[in-house]
Amino acid sequence: MNGLLSMNYQTTFSVKKIARMGGIFYLVIIIAGFAGEMFARGPLVVSGDAAATANNIMSNQSLWRLGIAGDLIMHVCDVPLMIIFYLLLKPVNKHLALTALVFNVVQTAVLAANKMNLLAPLFALSGADYLKAFTPGQLQAMSYVSIRSHGYGFGIGLIFFGFTIIILGYLVIRSGYIPKVFGILMQVAGACYIVNSFALIVSPGFSDKLFPWILFPPLIAELSLCLFLIFKGVNLAKWQERIISVTG
Repeated sequence: MNGLLSMNYQTTFSVKKIARMGGIFYLVIIIAGFAGEMFARGPLVVSGDAAATANNIMSNQSLWRLGIAGDLIMHVCDVPLMIIFYLLLKPVNKHLALTALVFNVVQTAVLAANKMNLLAPLFALSGADYLKAFTPGQLQAMSYVSIRSHGYGFGIGLIFFGFTIIILGYLVIRSGYIPKVFGILMQVAGACYIVNSFALIVSPGFSDKLFPWILFPPLIAELSLCLFLIFKGVNLAKWQERIISVTG
């Protein structure tokens, strides 16, 4: 009996700790992503003006580099978070939990590699001798193209993330130990990401009409879930019931 009580205590502590860690990683991702887009790149990129954008970047190189570093921190945090979600939702359906994890791996790999498009302007605008074959205007244009490419690369990555959180949302709804409302919100968020990204590729004009309103549901869904995991976590009684039903 004492051994069983000890095991239940350890399981309870572990689940609470894992859920809280997941919420913290998720919050770091949200803050880093928002800060990078709104405070690092947003003020420096002038839409349609390659020269002004290039001048802003070279005048604020530290800010631009900090934005890239913040994005990389975000992607590093993606790795433990995807594992935590797998551990938390594996008791519901391990195959779907693994599918969500694989989609998330692809998303993170695409977004991390996409950071090269943000580093490229620093190389092109550095004034190195090997760049003398190009005019300043050409280098500014190439830099702007790289930044635009990053935007599309980010959209491609979010397609995979959209499917990730649609699956996670389904697992949350079925779990019984995380409120269904968060699962529903996550599925809506996933659909928004997918629609927005495909609109960006297929019809940029339509995408401009959707942005930024279409990203409000994802912000609400992800922020509310991460705060719930930090301050509340899973319903331990329902969690143990699910574990018993799976192992029994």
